[in-house]
Amino acid sequence: MERYPGLFVVFEGLDGSGSTTQVKLLSGYLKERGYLVLETKEPTNNLIGGLIRGQLTHEWKTGQECLQLLFAADRAHHLEKEIIPAIKKGYIVISDRYMFSSMAFGGIDLDMEWIKKINERFILPDITFLLRVSPQVCLERIGKNRFGFQLFEEKEKLEKTWMNYQKIKKEFPNVFEIDGEQEIERVHGDIVNVMDEFLKKDKKRISKTLSWYFED
Repeated sequence: MERYPGLFVVFEGLDGSGSTTQVKLLSGYLKERGYLVLETKEPTNNLIGGLIRGQLTHEWKTGQECLQLLFAADRAHHLEKEIIPAIKKGYIVISDRYMFSSMAFGGIDLDMEWIKKINERFILPDITFLLRVSPQVCLERIGKNRFGFQLFEEKEKLEKTWMNYQKIKKEFPNVFEIDGEQEIERVHGDIVNVMDEFLKKDKKRISKTLSWYFED
């Protein structure tokens, strides 16, 4: 089987935007076409990720600065143990959330420049799909699909988070905003169109320089 260059693809959006569903659909689409694919997410399932989820679900409480440092530590471990090794082997890594989530959600209460600073050594995604779903629709979806709301799942907070995502989209490359309020298959189709076009243009490249992670 032909091995393709490794890529790093990330899905972002408000809670309830459908990112988990779209990660699985894109993963299946790419696997059917012979690509090596790794699905992953943040926060991770490791020890630090467990601490983060405990804060998000109100099982324990710490300050926002501490929470963002935990996100950064979880991300460093995630890159070292999963993402970078897979990209080196030629996988397309698809992550449900990454550091733009830290900036968008964390930027509600903290200086976004500080959050960027503690994440500055981490690689940028090759492609980011930003799913556009209104805060009201997101909250309605969350209410139907699970019991209880997490830390950032309030309308005012989600509105501020979306404003932060708009700033991020303007500042960083290859962020593609997708209408996430369409039928699931239409959302998937829009994502596939972007992905196929990117792969056509980028077929011969080896994954972008990955900062100090690729230093021997």
